[in-house]
Amino acid sequence: MPGILEGLSVVEGSAFVAAPLGGMTLAQLGADVIRFDAIGGGLDYGRWPLAENGASLFWHGMNKGKRSIQVDIHKPEGQEIIGALIASKGTFLSNFPARGWLSDPALRAGRDDLVYVNITGDRRGGSAVDYTVNCAVGFADVTGEPGNPNPTNALLPAWDNITGQMVAVALLAADRQRLQGGEGHFAQIALKDVAMATAGHLGNIAEATLSGQDRVRVGNYLYGAFGRDFVTADGRRLMLVGLTGRQWRGIVKAAGIEAEIDELVASEGNDLSREGDRFAARKGIAAILEPWFAARSLAEAGAALDAEGVCWGPYQTFSQMLDEDPDCRQDSPLFRKLVQPDIGEYLVPGSPIVFATTANLEPMVAPTLGAHTDAVLADDLGLSAAEIGRLHDDKTVA
Repeated sequence: MPGILEGLSVVEGSAFVAAPLGGMTLAQLGADVIRFDAIGGGLDYGRWPLAENGASLFWHGMNKGKRSIQVDIHKPEGQEIIGALIASKGTFLSNFPARGWLSDPALRAGRDDLVYVNITGDRRGGSAVDYTVNCAVGFADVTGEPGNPNPTNALLPAWDNITGQMVAVALLAADRQRLQGGEGHFAQIALKDVAMATAGHLGNIAEATLSGQDRVRVGNYLYGAFGRDFVTADGRRLMLVGLTGRQWRGIVKAAGIEAEIDELVASEGNDLSREGDRFAARKGIAAILEPWFAARSLAEAGAALDAEGVCWGPYQTFSQMLDEDPDCRQDSPLFRKLVQPDIGEYLVPGSPIVFATTANLEPMVAPTLGAHTDAVLADDLGLSAAEIGRLHDDKTVA
């Protein structure tokens, strides 16, 4: 079934996470996204995790639904091919440096209404990746156990992922204005700006400004309300959250701890109908709940919590998620088991966006590197078979 963005054509020059994710987000919604890579693959073509044959599961995961071409981008003729392709499509996203032949003036000379979204490390064009940005914006310092003096990095590249979605939003916003009769746009998004803006949106910068001190670490406790991880009788672990009043009342009722909670309130004087007071009383609340979880299996505790509408989730490895989670199966609306060429069969996600008026957006496989080179040269740029053959002979394309 045609996607929501059918008719939108995007050229992508990218590596790693943010730019490829932005392009894939658009491709999953129906846009025609053409990714160009250097011959033999770009910087991320061999990135871990890998399949047994050495193919990058990361690269294939980030490029589902796109078309792929290989071009020697160091040759002037290769650069001309990419420039002509960008001019023909009119929309370009990239995290390559916007200079030289990829500068906005150079590309806009081929199309004055070009929409060009470019990702940088910082706003001055400096080199930065998620891991060097995350350490600088405070989150690593407040992650981890209180007794550990060292910062704790996050495995999830959150700023790359958020930036990837913002790239898609910026591109669609600029394209919408162009469709309404406006001009093209050159937009830049700095990874560090995304991280610092998020810290501001969440109140962390205001908190540091107004309090004059840094937040202390609280481990796995939920900051500002009650929430923590607990271990069950069968050795499993779950995260319990009592953020809202209804969630909190559900926890108390499910565990049958009304009397103990009343005693805690009487001894400490907190009003546990308020989330801030639940945070202040977190250690006392956890001490009451620990034996309840320790006496029940994960299944038993989960059933009791579900019966009262409590918000909770099990800690799972990737393998456990595959084995146990009903949302991570072939019959889930999000996933299909597909055969990825050169790798094998495994679950592939589609877009998590659900439109009420259309069918679910189907999962798609990633292209093999350069699979669409000849088709793009012929169909999109109008080159003849002889011209394409010469480009292959010259090793300008592959």
